[in-house]
Amino acid sequence: CLDSLGAYIDGELTADEASLVEKHLETCADCSAAHRRLMTTSSRIKAGLMRYEAPDVLKARIRASLADMREAPDQPALVPLPRGRAWPRMVAAAATVAIVSSGLTFAALRERAPSNATEQQVLASHIRSLMPGHLTDVASNDQHNVKPWFNGRVNMSPDVPRLDSLGFPLIGGRLDYVDGRNVAVVVYMRRQHVINVFSWPASGAAEQTAESSSSNGYHLLRARHNAMEVWIVSDLNEAELKDFARTLMP
Repeated sequence: CLDSLGAYIDGELTADEASLVEKHLETCADCSAAHRRLMTTSSRIKAGLMRYEAPDVLKARIRASLADMREAPDQPALVPLPRGRAWPRMVAAAATVAIVSSGLTFAALRERAPSNATEQQVLASHIRSLMPGHLTDVASNDQHNVKPWFNGRVNMSPDVPRLDSLGFPLIGGRLDYVDGRNVAVVVYMRRQHVINVFSWPASGAAEQTAESSSSNGYHLLRARHNAMEVWIVSDLNEAELKDFARTLMP
């Protein structure tokens, strides 16, 4: 009977088995008392446990790793593949060669403090997103889930390309607030680095060559693309972040 009580408390019984135990407890004083003692002990153990919720960044890294695993079978195995994470790096390097003629150029990176209010807000939003519970409002590696989520939340439709094959898996998206307006943020990963892509309607229609800056170990890229102001922020190294930007905004 005690074995059944333990399984009952742990939720391991089927509905029919649980019903039989409940009926027995109604008529058996000894088993009912044992049930109460076990419940009290279980509650005390649970109350004494320290629980930690995984940070959003860790969840994103796990989702990125799973995305890499799902993509792996689709890669043509014509030659022996390098072990570990060397293969995504080789794919990204090949993609870099293919898109180097895209015409997107960058100013030299400058290590300095944010120079204007918008840059300060974008950087602060990026740092805030790394805290638990702030990275995504919609967590998905499917662009057909992320892109429609922004409908009715912002007055534009952000670009949400799938870049998994190039080593930049999509993690999700969220709503943020910059310069007194709601803005769309699409989130990608590169190994253990979060990449936030902020976008909102541009004040002018002309395309603007991307400019780069750096502050406190974070790199920022700013451009005007497809009538949108785009800010890209990450602690990823400068070269790879520029490769990402060229892929995102060909």
